[in-house]
Amino acid sequence: MRADSSGTSTVVHAGAGELVVMWLGFPLLGAGAVGALAAGADWLTGRSWVPFQDVLKLVAGAPEPYVTIGAPLLGALAGLVVALIGTAERLTVTVERERIRLRRDRTRSEVSRRDAQAVFRDGNDLVVLGAAGQELVRESGELPGDRLAAALREHGWPWTEQDPYRNAYRRWVPELPGLPAGADALLRARQRALERGDGDDLRDLRTELGRLGVVVRDERKRQYWRPTDR
Repeated sequence: MRADSSGTSTVVHAGAGELVVMWLGFPLLGAGAVGALAAGADWLTGRSWVPFQDVLKLVAGAPEPYVTIGAPLLGALAGLVVALIGTAERLTVTVERERIRLRRDRTRSEVSRRDAQAVFRDGNDLVVLGAAGQELVRESGELPGDRLAAALREHGWPWTEQDPYRNAYRRWVPELPGLPAGADALLRARQRALERGDGDDLRDLRTELGRLGVVVRDERKRQYWRPTDR
């Protein structure tokens, strides 16, 4: 993991080690796993507790050397696809004195220093809070926490070791009093998305809640909320 500084900006990302793991480790893991599955296809075929019996029968009946050679190659190819997706999904943060720029795949965003009240890590999430305690940024990424903190402090950002509003959160339960109108319905929908693991829906509903003045955080598929200061 590393942080690269050019004097006026510092770029923080997971570093080359993560790329080595993805581009070397995933293909090797895929080749080994699919190769082992193909080698055991005869033994696995016909056992009721093993899924995908049709695929196993097809593999078991395939002629050599297609199975011995083809199966590991197919697994390696699958590993390369996973590595490609993982590389695209890596988060890169560029810290400057006046702004933070975030990049993931084709998505770009930035936040201005004058709008930020606090910056901290919540698990693997980078969070930037605005003057009213609202979330300006929440992005998940395997960033090196110590180097991220050092970069933000170096450029004058208000880094904190924990959420300054942490004690203001309350656990959400249906029909909880005190929520703004419409927030309970959004939290119900978000709870379903949380249980499904639907990341896109979770982000969209977090944004909608933010427009109502509600900040939400998750712990073990439970939602906790607080109002903004507006």
